[in-house]
Amino acid sequence: MKSDLPNILGAAIRDYFTDHLPRLRGTSPHTIHSYRDSIVLLLRFLSQQRNKAVTALDLTDLDPPGILAFLSHLEKERNNGVSTRNVRLSAIHAFFHFMAARNPEHLDLAQRVLGIPFKRAQQRAIDYLEYDEIDAILKAINRATPQGSRDYALLATMFNTGGRVQEIADLRACDLQLVKPFQVRLFGKGRKERYCPLWPQTAAVLKEFCCQRNLDLRSESHVFLNHRGHPRSRFGIRHILARCLSLACDRAPNLRKKRLHPHSVRHSTAVALLKSGVDLSTISHLLGHASLTTTNRYAKVDLEMKRQAIAKVKPVARRSRTPWSIKNRTILEWLESL
Repeated sequence: MKSDLPNILGAAIRDYFTDHLPRLRGTSPHTIHSYRDSIVLLLRFLSQQRNKAVTALDLTDLDPPGILAFLSHLEKERNNGVSTRNVRLSAIHAFFHFMAARNPEHLDLAQRVLGIPFKRAQQRAIDYLEYDEIDAILKAINRATPQGSRDYALLATMFNTGGRVQEIADLRACDLQLVKPFQVRLFGKGRKERYCPLWPQTAAVLKEFCCQRNLDLRSESHVFLNHRGHPRSRFGIRHILARCLSLACDRAPNLRKKRLHPHSVRHSTAVALLKSGVDLSTISHLLGHASLTTTNRYAKVDLEMKRQAIAKVKPVARRSRTPWSIKNRTILEWLESL
């Protein structure tokens, strides 16, 4: 896709990604890349569907029928889930919000595109790790090797902070405070800054790991690197977790039954805090949730556990004050007599 498309669409895309998102909105590079990927996929699909070169597409080609066909293509041919489909639509909506303000003569088209609804996604049960499973994962790591030392420090930090995987990947040495009070600074969605306390054990692990790397805690260097010396990516962290889960399955066989990924570690931290009696508001601030509604789903997990526990208890038999007899009475009369 050329950056100098000779039409409204090309100029709008250039302004949107080079000026509006980074300069005016202060959008994070991660979000910009996500929006870019969505627009690129849409343009490639419409180019093929309309039998036009990408450079020949104009704004009017991004109409609701074409966008709906693109969303259907994502689910049926690319095998994307509903969540991914909604992420792509969110990026398209964001672009048309910009277009409505930039080119008001196309407001009608923008409103019709913005009217395309998100699809309701099936709510899966939250998979998380119990304390003994977390312990099994950490014990399965060979800390005597440089790789094992890094993996242990990385997962221990994730379990402690409940940080998003990208927040951990972006962690820099200057974000660590390894003297009392132990804490780490994380940058969440929208570059929102928050501090998370560290357990003394986690601080000791990180201090040892930083010493092994000769890492200056005042520097901007990334804490967790790959074997090429580059910052760890989200996919690299997913690979580390998968490998450690595989090693821990002998100690904790239940791990084989769970659908686990890096975000499951964040869920595990939240549920552990909830079980320890920490209130939802505090958990919300610790995890960097924008709304308490997001945190409330963990309360549902805990309530289901309580229901399961109650279901195992045999109820005490209780005799009704009125015997079950409806002789010479209607069922309504009997119910009213209870």
